[in-house]
Amino acid sequence: MAKRRRTDDAFNLAETFDALRSDFRMAKQSRFRAKLTGVSSLGSGADYHYRNESHFFHMIELARHFRRNDPIVGQGIRRYVDNVVQEGFTLDPSTGDGPTDENLLARWRDWSTDPDKCHNEGEHTFSDMERLVLDATITDGDIVALPRSDKKLEFAEAHRLRSSRGTKKNVLHGVLIDADGKRSEYWLSKRDINPLGAAPLLRDIVPYKARDGQGNKQVLHIYNPYRISQRRGVTALAPIADTVGLHDDIQFATLVKQQAASCFAILHERGEGFEAGSGGNQHGPTTSTVDGDYTRKTEGLGPGMEYFGQVGETLTGFSPNVPNSEFFPHAMLVLSFIAINLGVPVSVLLLDPTKSNFSAWRGAIDQARLGFRVAQGWLSSHFHSPVYRWKVRQWLAEDAELARFAARDDVDIFAHTWHPPTWQYIDPLKDASADLLAVRNGLNSPRRIQATRGRDWSTVCNEIVEDNGAAITKAIQAAADITAATGVAVHWREVLSLPTPDGVQVGIAASTDETEGAPNAT
Repeated sequence: MAKRRRTDDAFNLAETFDALRSDFRMAKQSRFRAKLTGVSSLGSGADYHYRNESHFFHMIELARHFRRNDPIVGQGIRRYVDNVVQEGFTLDPSTGDGPTDENLLARWRDWSTDPDKCHNEGEHTFSDMERLVLDATITDGDIVALPRSDKKLEFAEAHRLRSSRGTKKNVLHGVLIDADGKRSEYWLSKRDINPLGAAPLLRDIVPYKARDGQGNKQVLHIYNPYRISQRRGVTALAPIADTVGLHDDIQFATLVKQQAASCFAILHERGEGFEAGSGGNQHGPTTSTVDGDYTRKTEGLGPGMEYFGQVGETLTGFSPNVPNSEFFPHAMLVLSFIAINLGVPVSVLLLDPTKSNFSAWRGAIDQARLGFRVAQGWLSSHFHSPVYRWKVRQWLAEDAELARFAARDDVDIFAHTWHPPTWQYIDPLKDASADLLAVRNGLNSPRRIQATRGRDWSTVCNEIVEDNGAAITKAIQAAADITAATGVAVHWREVLSLPTPDGVQVGIAASTDETEGAPNAT
């Protein structure tokens, strides 16, 4: 018996010390932390969690369903894309040679703004592609862009990137991985030409080399991974699939209740002298026999119906509170879950700032714009820049003079910057003042400021000079005509009032030079 007591004591002591260890509670299973299923207990790469191809494509189609049919999700994605892309990104070639930069910029504009030159179907400009690519990476998870030999871009949506039967183990849903983990091939099904056709056959898979002989990417796989080991993109709607379904159910149930409340309910108060069947017109359920076999109960109550009670019966109307007071807070909570996963404030998602004050609105917008700027940098580095470098390589092959210039040691023909659009401050006067202060104190350049507004500085500068020059020329001629007609000397500044720099005042004073008839401007 003594030995058994020592064993029990040792067991209790070990159990006690185990409970006193400073381990992570997260590693212990409890009623608050359910046992995970479908994961490897020893850890796994990101691709393990969507290893089943049918499940993976089901997520894509479910996300597309939300994008098409849900009144909140579709508009939320649109709000996000509108904020990130706005009017489009601005290209700024930076080879170090002004004329060459202007040449490359002119070539890019000529190609990117003509759908027949930049899109294989001749339908979309490059600005359109910006929006569609970002939308696809949010909804589907990824998209493939194919730079073609005819100088156009072709796109393949996520469902076309897939594996065929009997493929190797190192192929993940159409992405062939080599021993170093690099993507070596992309397998795409044939184009969806017939909208009524069946799903593409697995034998109709066409492989595309990820890079050409010089190591340049010739397949642009655009996706935003959440883990470094991830090879396919996952829809951004994955964490909120249940939430979206819950919101849809809440809205549907509330609409049904509202329809029912459009009828009326009647409370029967029967007095002491009430006698059933003693008169009145009962418009309640009726029972009828059909074909002599069975009876059918038919409700006789409907909207707008007059209901006559029995003799001695008092009828009281009842109108339920639909929606009830708990509906709106709960609906807003569900909308908040959807909004934060899409990266937009609820007030932006609903386009309704009435439930927030100015400070709350500004704070929410500022935080959202942090995510928008990160998305802009990611989009320009994974889509814009690879496409631009592909186009420059084409122009080098076509233009011998440009190729000779690019061969110089002091030239980087591919150097460029993409200026993403920015957002006007909620108070435009403060925004313009901040830009002016930055330029005056050497904190920023007019080129960069104009680029953040979606404009090109060289174009704006030329337009300013041309417009001012035309106005001054016309004013000088008008002043001369007035002087000749009236004999009164008129200065052109009296005809044209140009804006003056801050802190500078302009006045008209009589000339002290007798040889000059017109007054001097000071």
